[in-house]
Amino acid sequence: MTEASWETADLNRPIYAADLIISALSRTPDNPAVNIIGQREMTAREMSEMVSRYSQALASKGLTQGKQLSVLALNRPEVLFNMAANQVNATRSTPLHPMGSADDQAYVLGDCGAEALVFDPDNFTDRARELAERVPTIKHFLSLGPCDFGEDLNALAMTFEPKPLVAPLVNGEDLAGISYSGGTTGKPKGIMSSYRGGATMTQIQMSDWQWPDEVRFLICTPLSHAGAAFFTPTLLKGGSLTVLPGFDPEKFMQTVQDHRITATMLVPTMIYVLLDHPKFDQYDLSSLQTIFYGASAISPTRLAEGIRRMGPIFFQFYGQAECPMTITVLRKEDHDPDNLERLASCGRPVPWLHVALLDDDGNVVPHGEPGEICVRGPLNMKGYLGKPEQTAEAFEHGWLHTGDVARADDEGFLYIVDRKKDMIISGGFNVYPREVEDVISTHPAVSAVAVIGVPDERWGESVKAVVVRRPGESVEAEELISLVKDAKGSVQAPKSVDFIDAIPLSALGKPDKKALRAQYWGDGSRQVN
Repeated sequence: MTEASWETADLNRPIYAADLIISALSRTPDNPAVNIIGQREMTAREMSEMVSRYSQALASKGLTQGKQLSVLALNRPEVLFNMAANQVNATRSTPLHPMGSADDQAYVLGDCGAEALVFDPDNFTDRARELAERVPTIKHFLSLGPCDFGEDLNALAMTFEPKPLVAPLVNGEDLAGISYSGGTTGKPKGIMSSYRGGATMTQIQMSDWQWPDEVRFLICTPLSHAGAAFFTPTLLKGGSLTVLPGFDPEKFMQTVQDHRITATMLVPTMIYVLLDHPKFDQYDLSSLQTIFYGASAISPTRLAEGIRRMGPIFFQFYGQAECPMTITVLRKEDHDPDNLERLASCGRPVPWLHVALLDDDGNVVPHGEPGEICVRGPLNMKGYLGKPEQTAEAFEHGWLHTGDVARADDEGFLYIVDRKKDMIISGGFNVYPREVEDVISTHPAVSAVAVIGVPDERWGESVKAVVVRRPGESVEAEELISLVKDAKGSVQAPKSVDFIDAIPLSALGKPDKKALRAQYWGDGSRQVN
């Protein structure tokens, strides 16, 4: 920060994301920061220089403080450089779901007001071209490497000489970014994050999460989602990041073995795939000291198997985009493989937040009774972009309502038993039934449809469509599955379709999804998987 800007800064100005990134890169400048597989290790000093170049390149396109851009890419080191440059420039960034449909991506770009799209030329050039036609308000298409469409952001960045990184002057309540989740109204909703929330998340991760002494972190979950949250803490720990484009179990194990990876983040489905892999015992995974896991409920039986085969290295986090990553944690020492009930817990609330189990009237439920997990604290979102009614509903009674119903035991551990929101979590990704129902309902042979989540051994929950055909009409399951896949992407597409004569109705004449789900979930106490 320049001397002049310090004169106008608040004497008690807090530290935000850009400050943390700059500090992390300057504390251990000669330490490896990014391991580019097949090429070389980049030091923190070299990464700082690259971030400076990206920052200047983006600024040359007018992408400065308060401007909005979006990113469509698989995991690659350039995504990290761009992420850090956005923080330094105080631009607002919105990741696009790599497996999302063109319709949803176009909607998000228009809704958030993106002026630029940064894209991965190896995987999304054709989609970028399509989005250019559908969203004419985007001024710049910037590719992360050589491409015959748009402008090469990497090449542009290398035309600038590195300069010392300077943190922008921002307010904690300023809009830092917008992420999108599915919506109950049929359209994705923009979750507005603040600089206050981002700094709080990192503070909790640094203070309350269990990290190895020497952090060599492997990122294989999407940087468009939870993977990005490990970027700043790893650098602050003086650690290095190794980035894989995605999750391939054998490539994952080979990378852990070759680079002596000490920490990673996996969703439960990935853990199951590793444990079931025929070559699991052929790789040396002994360097792993921490596996952070979350994004969906885990099978206690499979988790116990993982502990027995890999050791006491598992650490669970529970949160959501509206209150990211870390409302509760289940620490390593709480993972007792002989206590399956405890392994079904999402942990205890972190001390930086107020967490309560509330009834529908906003009252704390009696101890041991189920109630909705509600949160107060600096981690919460600002609200939903352009949706005041949904924002008010989310913050009813002065709490953020997560939509997850849990009970607490005598030691303060929470156990999620149901989902109040009409939402499915499949393989760590959120699916909103309304969005799938809207697509299936467009088929002329469909009279009625209800979409629910059902237990799935691999995915935790899978999307099932229950369909009533119109009299005299015919349609096969595969046709409806393809219809959704084309319109919404593979994550949203049902894994199965059941045809029935009538969908059960509640006393108010609405589809009774609780009764419908009971046919598949049985009488178990936990209606999440």
